[in-house]
Formats: sequence, structure tokens, C-alpha cells
Amino acid sequence: MDPKLAGAHLTINLGALKENYCLLRDKAAPAECAASVKANAYGLGIEKVGPALYAAGCRRFFVALPGEGVTLRALLPDARIHILAGLLPDTEEIYLAHRLDPVLNSLHDIRQWAAFAKTRGPLHALLHLDTGMTRLGLLEAEIRELAAAPELLDNIEIDFVMSHLSCADVADDPMNREQLEKLKFFRSILPKKLRNTPVSFANSAGIFLGPDYHFDMVRPGIALFGGNPHAGARNPMREVVHLRGRILRVADVDSEFPVGYGATFRTEGSSRIATVSVGYADGYFRVLGNKAECAINNIKVPVVGRVSMDIITVDVSKVPAGDCAPGAFVDLIGGAVPLDEVAAHADTIPYEVLTALGSRYYREYLDAAV
Repeated sequence: MDPKLAGAHLTINLGALKENYCLLRDKAAPAECAASVKANAYGLGIEKVGPALYAAGCRRFFVALPGEGVTLRALLPDARIHILAGLLPDTEEIYLAHRLDPVLNSLHDIRQWAAFAKTRGPLHALLHLDTGMTRLGLLEAEIRELAAAPELLDNIEIDFVMSHLSCADVADDPMNREQLEKLKFFRSILPKKLRNTPVSFANSAGIFLGPDYHFDMVRPGIALFGGNPHAGARNPMREVVHLRGRILRVADVDSEFPVGYGATFRTEGSSRIATVSVGYADGYFRVLGNKAECAINNIKVPVVGRVSMDIITVDVSKVPAGDCAPGAFVDLIGGAVPLDEVAAHADTIPYEVLTALGSRYYREYLDAAV
């Protein structure tokens, strides 16, 4: 897209992404550091993010669905690619053709993969144990059933046993230790041949819980893309995403002027209101109206009125007029407006903010050697 044709510009700093990977890798060493790049690399573009992480040394990737795995395989012929959703119906030949390893989340998954592996194996997989999420993974009763019938795993090579932390972003949450102890217990009741299998447990936040949680492989996601792994603490990650919207119009208005649909905001005095070319169709959430802040030259300015489909309105009264003329940019995410701050204003998490980023932006990728 010609940048002149877009109302907003999204810059994705691949150099910062690589630095974040290296920081997490070093933090977790000697454990291997994989990367979670599901949902189109958290909305930032798998076609750019995947090769950048590979260039930084990552050799193992997690995606949610087999379609994502097929896309990533075309980009990274030599990487190990794991499918978190397990096995979808009638997909076994696709997994084999594209060398995708399923995460086996249930006895049903195990039986399905084993039946296929009987004639095509041995085949690789990961085994997921549910230690406290109640989403995917074997519960204790299923683990005991597997232990009583280890032949269910015939022709399957389990590379890692894995689980997933539910509260790791809150460092002192007792659930972290509870899940850790449950994981250790579940390992002890697995079939004997799996009790020494390498383990993957820590997500982004889990890496910062310390070595007890690292085991043999960590699987960061949001921290790679600049999200703060621990709420309320200083963010150790470099900024990856910078979203800027163009000013379309600046209006000087008197006191008590209504702004936006529903007239939910009225000026309290003589004000300068800038109209910016981004809205909920671009993933700038409607709930941010009258709540979020933007920035111009690091001066914070409030979003006033409701967010429209294509437009937000910002009170730029305290910004020098020369800095907020039509065509100038306003920082929406990044710089003085951290990703986590935008998420907090939207009463959500950085994951949702990133994965909602729209398709109308001009996207610019910055790169740098590690």
C-alpha cells in the first residue's frame, strides 16, 4: 500500500522483536526458547515475524491451528512446528506432509494420532497435561488411564510433556506454585517411559518466575511483541509496535460544544479538537472513547467522544498549533502511549489489542541485526 493512501501507519520493529527473543532466551537458559506465533504472530504478520525470529536463533514454533502451521512451514522449511489445538478431524495427512507435530490434548487425540502412526510412524508429538486451566490437556483421570495402557502411545515419539500456567502474570499468585506441584505429580504417574521426557511449562510471564518454572523449554508469546510479562512491574521488553493516526481536521470550538455520536463529551472551555483517521474498523476499540489517551510529541492528549468506525476525536488544546495541523501524526500505541496502557483503558489485555489491529494501516517493518 502507498503510505499516502492510509489514514494510519503501523510500524513493527523486527529488530526489537529479535532483541526481545534474545533477552528471553538468555533469561531461560539453559532451557530452549521456542516462540508462540499463533494468530498471525499476534496480529503482526507471520510472514515477517517468523523469519525474523528464525534469524535470531529460534528453531521451534507454536501455532494454534494446522492452517497456521502450513503457512509457517512454507516460510521456515527447517523449523519444528507444533500445533496447540491438537488434531482436527481428517488432518493427519496434512500434518505429515507439512511436518507438523500435534500437541496431544486428550486420549481421543492420542488414539487418533496412534492409529495413523501405526502405518506411517513413528510420528512426533507433544503431550499436554492440564494442571489448572480446564481448557486443553489430560486431566488426572486420563493420565492414570494412559499409565494403565501405555501401549496407546505405540509409534508416537513424545518430544515434550507440556502444561500451561494460568496466573503467571501475577508473580505471587499461589496458583503458580500449585500448578508447578501438580505438574511434578502428574509426571510421576505418567507411563514410566515418559517420566523423564523433557518438559515445557513457562509462557512469557512464567520465564520471569524463575528457574523452577523453566524446565527444558519455554514458550514466550506476548513478551516477544513488547507486552509486559508482569502486570504492574517495569516492562523489561523493547517496544515492537508503534501505531500512528493522521489528523484530518483541527477545529477551534467554544465551551459546551458536543463531540461525537451521542454527544457523550462536551468541551469545558474554548478547545481545539483534532479528528484522527482511525476507528473501531481498524481495531481501535469503541470502548476507548472518553477513556484513552494519545500523544503528540510525547504530550498526552485525551480521546474525547465516542470512537467511530473510521474516526476518533482528540482534545489537542495543550499542544502547540504547529504540531497538530492536518496531516500530522498522533501516537495511538507506542512511544508515550504504551501497549499495556491502551489495553488497560480498554479493560482488556495486550493480546487482544494486537490481534485486533486492522488491515487498513500502512505497515512498515523495521529490521536490524541481533
